[in-house]
Amino acid sequence: MNLVQRMQAPTPILFRILRTAGIALASAGAALLAAPAALPAGLLALAGYLTVAGTVMTAVSQATVETPKIPQEPIVQEPVKKVKSTKKVVDNV
Repeated sequence: MNLVQRMQAPTPILFRILRTAGIALASAGAALLAAPAALPAGLLALAGYLTVAGTVMTAVSQATVETPKIPQEPIVQEPVKKVKSTKKVVDNV
């Protein structure tokens, strides 16, 4: 499966939710970084981390795909045969 096929394949529901959350985090971080008002350095650093985390979360969630389930043959287990021992165990004293 190449990259284009992977990106176009269906995404599981959990990762769709995570993708949306990642987009929201990246958007919030970008909005704080682009704010016209002077913000404290700590808040700007947090905004940068939010942007990176949201972008990575979105990319990973988008790249996760559902794989088709391959039907497997049932495992047939043969019954265990009990073997009688003909040797007697003798303790050495």
